Amino acid sequence: MHHHGYLWTGPKERFDNEALRRPPHPEPPPAGSKPELVQRYREVAAEFPTADLPPLETAYWLIKPRSLMRGTWEAKEAASWLRERLAEYAPRFASERERDITHLATLVNSAAKRMESGTDVSVGFYLERPSYLSLAVVTCSPNRSMPELACPVA
Repeated sequence: MHHHGYLWTGPKERFDNEALRRPPHPEPPPAGSKPELVQRYREVAAEFPTADLPPLETAYWLIKPRSLMRGTWEAKEAASWLRERLAEYAPRFASERERDITHLATLVNSAAKRMESGTDVSVGFYLERPSYLSLAVVTCSPNRSMPELACPVA
């Protein structure tokens, strides 16, 4: 078992585009559907696998381009990566409470325990301007919530 790390930061309004953060429905719209519906389905089907936006379900990071991956580690090293990213971005957190060192240490310790048990970890923070930071550590070989997804580095 290993873990892949992902980081996304960008405008909050882009993050809120949930259509590109969820996979398309397994079945396309039925024949005779409104052209706008068919067009939107085609757009999402084409863009979801390659969009850099964080997926609503963390495991779907595994189908995204490998170039979006920030690293691959064992659980302990993945927790260190998460700790380092939080320390890097904490000064920009919109909420003073979320900048608190004790709060961040508790978050990382909890995440480390979940990673050791094979569970994905996903955290997000509002940043100044308004922007958003999404950090994810995805368990691989296999992923517990979606074992059918292949490892992107296998």
